[in-house]
Amino acid sequence: MGHYDNIQNFYFIGIGGIGMSALARYFNAEGKKVAGYDRGRTELTRQLQEEGIEVISSDKVEDLPEAIQKDRESLIIYTPAIPKDHPQYLHFTADSYTMEKRAAVLGNLTKGHFTLAVAGTHGKTTTSSMLAHLLKQSGLKITAFLGGIAENYNSNLILDGEEAMVVEADEFDRSFLSLSPNLAAITSMDADHLDIYGEDAQIKESFKAFAALIPEGGKLFYANGLPLLGTSVGVDDDADVAAVNIRVKNGSYHFDLRTKEKTFEGFELSLPGKHNLQNAVTALAMAIEFGAPPGFLAEALASFNGVQRRFSYRIKRDDLVFIDDYAHHPSEIMAVHQAVREMHPGKRVLAVFQPHLFSRTRDFAEAFAESLSLFDELLLLDIYPAREKPIEGITSEWLLKLIKNDKKEMVSKEELSEVIKSKNAEVVVFMGAGDIGNEVEKIRKELAGEN
Repeated sequence: MGHYDNIQNFYFIGIGGIGMSALARYFNAEGKKVAGYDRGRTELTRQLQEEGIEVISSDKVEDLPEAIQKDRESLIIYTPAIPKDHPQYLHFTADSYTMEKRAAVLGNLTKGHFTLAVAGTHGKTTTSSMLAHLLKQSGLKITAFLGGIAENYNSNLILDGEEAMVVEADEFDRSFLSLSPNLAAITSMDADHLDIYGEDAQIKESFKAFAALIPEGGKLFYANGLPLLGTSVGVDDDADVAAVNIRVKNGSYHFDLRTKEKTFEGFELSLPGKHNLQNAVTALAMAIEFGAPPGFLAEALASFNGVQRRFSYRIKRDDLVFIDDYAHHPSEIMAVHQAVREMHPGKRVLAVFQPHLFSRTRDFAEAFAESLSLFDELLLLDIYPAREKPIEGITSEWLLKLIKNDKKEMVSKEELSEVIKSKNAEVVVFMGAGDIGNEVEKIRKELAGEN
């Protein structure tokens, strides 16, 4: 751990966040005293408490754990999504506690370790989780900080050794510029986070700055077609590393992996969608470059079960399919649509979408309308604000009017299960990065007739 050896108490403002909770789990596993604040109660915060981490939902200073109040040497870790008028944040700032952003802490942990980092506006969570799984299953001792819950481990942290670190590199707030990557991937560079970046060109510059962090002797893998230098990765195209000879059998992809040196045969991937094939090729290319024995990789990939809320099947019957996905950007919605149509051809598909952020809804309104129009029927929830204040005129009702599909309606979370059941759809797809995920288990039970 090095950098943080002498600190005993760690306090996280926003501990329920996916990146924050992985760090909390790491320090807890290292025998440190870990606590944190989060306003929401989720399955993840419940698990953290089960693991011995104190989670409080009060933002009052007097409700801080006693150990943190007494120990002025505590490290306070916060996320940029925390409002700057948060009472505990203000207290720690005024009282001269040592405070570090999540990204800086992750950056300090990667220093001194061989680091494989996966960046991209889409695909980074699945690719980094896949890469960590491939390396671990190949017998390598790794630590991985993931941006989602890997189904194989029911965790966003893999703590198995120090031969290498695998990290998801987050572009939000330019966080990934704190990392020290030896091997890196950039899966996509679509416009996003325009609330932070202002415009698309700045996002591209930020990704190029990330690529520039790779030292001599390192390597960058990137999705074929991006304006980058390194090793291109693709699906059935002219990329340096590509999936070729692709077949779909029993809902799984079967393919070979062509590199400049040779072709590796006999891979199987059970995650639907061309975007996941691209993710798999990227993870395999990085694993081979790192030195994972190629002989182990086909079996390892076949055993990868995906990431929660990334095209997760919650019901999979002949007469009813229920899929949950984190898609919150038009190109992610397009990818989900492609995967649904490929895996469930001819079925009637009902999409349920919760927009995430007023600014994103405004910035990509036309593209959202176009991608959401592709489904047979649409239920639209109110915009999930996350870190934002409302923007006048930017509402889900406004977005609904732009969608060129007659079978569309607004719905509240309270009436969601009744409306879904009344539709009798063959395939139901949940999409969104807000709190729509908290409704999934309840709806699953309703649809499966378990209530």
